[in-house]
Amino acid sequence: MAYFERHVFVCTNARNDDSRKPCGDHNVGKHAAGVVKNECLKAHIHGEGKIRVSQSGCLGRCEDGPLLVIYPEARWYNYHSDEDLKQIVAEDLVAGRPVEHLLLDK
Repeated sequence: MAYFERHVFVCTNARNDDSRKPCGDHNVGKHAAGVVKNECLKAHIHGEGKIRVSQSGCLGRCEDGPLLVIYPEARWYNYHSDEDLKQIVAEDLVAGRPVEHLLLDK
């Protein structure tokens, strides 16, 4: 068994290069990671043997952001509000159903 069943990486738009890609506000990603983690804690699905929520540096899809990705499924989501994030937790992470209207093409 894996240490974590699933892993959520929330892009914080942090990059240490001088790439010319557009990059969003890193505070958006930090806030989003907090919302997702809190919702997972409320649902009792965060921690060893369950789900891990991590803030990530640049995920390389800046033009699609703000975004997060869930592994091992490799489901990429774009979000625009705390309600979108809560819906991702409730439907994908708790119920196991992708949130179709927020999914990005791979």
